[in-house]
Amino acid sequence: MSRKDKLLKAMKNNPKDVSFEDLKKLLVNYGYIPHNNGGSHWVFKKEGFNDEVVPRKKPVKSYYIIRALKSIGVYDEK
Repeated sequence: MSRKDKLLKAMKNNPKDVSFEDLKKLLVNYGYIPHNNGGSHWVFKKEGFNDEVVPRKKPVKSYYIIRALKSIGVYDEK
């Protein structure tokens, strides 16, 4: 299992305990480009997809993790 797969599995199993850096790695691996203009929020852009806006906090709230997983098409509703 690759690191990307392990990271994805960990996020899906526990979206409440994810660091900003891990979320950033995942979104970049799926083709999103990170942008920050010096503020606390980062914008991840990808052609043909909605922008993902995520505040840089520790840990990132589960809402943002679930929204990002849905955006890349890997989140299953339980």
